[in-house]
Amino acid sequence: MSFNVIFFGPPAAGKGTQAKIMEAKYGLKQLSTGDMLRAQIAQGTDLGLQAKEIMDAGKLVSDEIVIGMIADNMEKNPKARGFIFDGFPRTHAQAEALGVMLKEKNAKIDLVLELQVDDTALLDRIKKRAVEEGRSDDTVEAMKVRLEQYRSYSAEVLPYYKVQGIVIAIDGMRPVDEVTMQLEAVLADDINS
Repeated sequence: MSFNVIFFGPPAAGKGTQAKIMEAKYGLKQLSTGDMLRAQIAQGTDLGLQAKEIMDAGKLVSDEIVIGMIADNMEKNPKARGFIFDGFPRTHAQAEALGVMLKEKNAKIDLVLELQVDDTALLDRIKKRAVEEGRSDDTVEAMKVRLEQYRSYSAEVLPYYKVQGIVIAIDGMRPVDEVTMQLEAVLADDINS
């Protein structure tokens, strides 16, 4: 059975950085819904064509399409020890749909690791990332909008998993290597049990 974890946290909390480290160390496959959407569109798959049509119309891609992409990516990675969900779920309905899909695969969400970082540090990280990586979406104004969106969906999704007793808070304010050590301390016990 696979070990599945959700990396939860605001934009620039370090989810992607830490997911890549955990992917290499534990054989877990990172599944970023944004990356998957872009890849499906670039490959011209049926799901990608559906998603592109919806996105071009300025609408949000349905949960059904996103869950289909996640299931497809899981099937394409049969050797993965499990999966890291990055950027998904963002609604209670998505959390439930993900649970149903995983149950059909005889799997479940084992842990939700919430990287906690205060707003000032996030804004500093965004400014630095904008300079280093040249990301056009890394502006203070855009970050404030993304933070509000995060607060909205975290208020809906985190309680769903907290009731299950699988949410663990991680101090995302620490340097990258110390955050990695916190994650490893949690994952090493759970993934090997």
